[in-house]
Amino acid sequence: MKSNLNINFCGIQFENPFCLSSSPVGNHAEMCARAYDAGWGGIVYKTLGLEKSFKVVMPSPRLSVYNYMDRKFVGLQNAEQITDRPIADNIRDIALLKKNYPKKVLISSIMGYVDEDWATLAKMSEDAGADMLELNFSCPQMARKDAGHRVGQDFHAVEGFTEVVKKACKLPVMAKMTPNITDMVPVAFAAKEGGADAISAINTIKAITDIDIEKLTPLPNIYGHSAATGFSGPSVKPVALRFVSDLYNAKGLGMPISGIGGIETWKDALHFLLLGATNLQVTTGILRYGYRIVEDMIEGLSDFMIERNITSLDEIIGKAAEKIIDPSDFNTRYQVVSVIDEQKCIGCGQCYISCHDGANQAILFDSETRKANVDEEKCVGCLLCKHVCPVWDCISYKEVDTEVMKHAAVF
Repeated sequence: MKSNLNINFCGIQFENPFCLSSSPVGNHAEMCARAYDAGWGGIVYKTLGLEKSFKVVMPSPRLSVYNYMDRKFVGLQNAEQITDRPIADNIRDIALLKKNYPKKVLISSIMGYVDEDWATLAKMSEDAGADMLELNFSCPQMARKDAGHRVGQDFHAVEGFTEVVKKACKLPVMAKMTPNITDMVPVAFAAKEGGADAISAINTIKAITDIDIEKLTPLPNIYGHSAATGFSGPSVKPVALRFVSDLYNAKGLGMPISGIGGIETWKDALHFLLLGATNLQVTTGILRYGYRIVEDMIEGLSDFMIERNITSLDEIIGKAAEKIIDPSDFNTRYQVVSVIDEQKCIGCGQCYISCHDGANQAILFDSETRKANVDEEKCVGCLLCKHVCPVWDCISYKEVDTEVMKHAAVF
C-alpha cells in the first residue's frame, strides 16, 4: 500500500501538507529553493511590505530562548518583523522560484497599512506568479501601532482589508489570525465576510521568556530594554491546537485551516490534522533542526496511514475535533482508578508525594519495599500519579461504572 499525502487547499494542489511559515526560514529565493529540494510541499514567503509606507529596521539581538530545567529550546521568543529586504528584490525572487519550481506551491504573505498598500502588494504578488496570498493580521511585534496583531484584533479592519485584497487580485486569500485575543472565531468570521477563502492560525503569542537577573532586564536585552514579543515552539502547541479546533468547530464558518504552532514531528502534524487543519506551516522546528525535518514528518505520517489503511488525509482531517464537547456535557457515570504495575515501579515515591500534596491522598507507599499502590476507595482518577511518574508505562488505569461500584469522585 502507498500513502497519499496530497491535499487540495483552496483549489490548489499540494504534494504534501507541509509548508514553511512566513518567517526568516523563507527569506529569499536561495533559502526557499533548498526547502523545496528538501521536500516541503509549499512555502509561505516572508511577509512583504512597501518601503514607501514603512522602512523596517530589525532590533538586535532579536531572539530569546525558553529553556526549562535540563530541556533546551522548549520555546522561542522573537522580535522579528516583516521583511527588511526591498520589495523589488522579493518580487524578483518570487518570480524566480515559480519559474524554477512551477509545480511547488508559493504563498505570498503581505502586510499593508492602508487600502492602497494591501491592493498594491496583492497585485504585485499575483503578477510575480504567487499561487495564493496570506494576509498578515497577526505579527505581535511590528514597530507600528496600526499593523500586525493590532489589526487582527479589529474585526472591521480585518474585514475591510480582506475585501480590498479580494478586489485587487484573483488569487485565493488566507487570513492569518492572531492568538493574542480571547476568541479567534469572530475575527475569522470578519475575514470571511471580507471574502477570505481560508484561515491560518496561529501566529506567535506575546510573551516574556527570560530575565537577566544580573542586569534585571528581560530578554532579549535590546540596548537595556525589552518587550513582550512573539513566542513559538513546542510550548505553544496546546494553545494552537485549541484555536484550530475552535475554528474547525465554529458553526457556519466552514473555512479550510492552515495549522501553525509548535510542529516539529509527524505526530505534531497529525494532531493538527485530526483537529481540523488541512495544511500545515512550520518555522521554529526548522530554526532548530533545519529543513530536513520534513523528511521525518513525511515518513512518519505516511507510515501511520499505511498501518491503518488510510488512503487520503481527507479521511482523518477533523476526526478528533468532532469529539470536542463543552465540559457541561461530559459523561460522569464512568470514572477511572489508577493502577500501578509493581514490576515496573522503581520506588522513587514521586506519585506518593504528588498525590498527597496535590491530589486525593490515594497512593500508599511501603518504605521498606519501596513500592507504591493505590487505595481504590480514595482514588478519584485524576491520573496525576500517571503524569508525574518517570516510567512512561508504569501507571495505567481501569474504568469504574459508578452505578455498579462506588467511586470516590461520586461519594
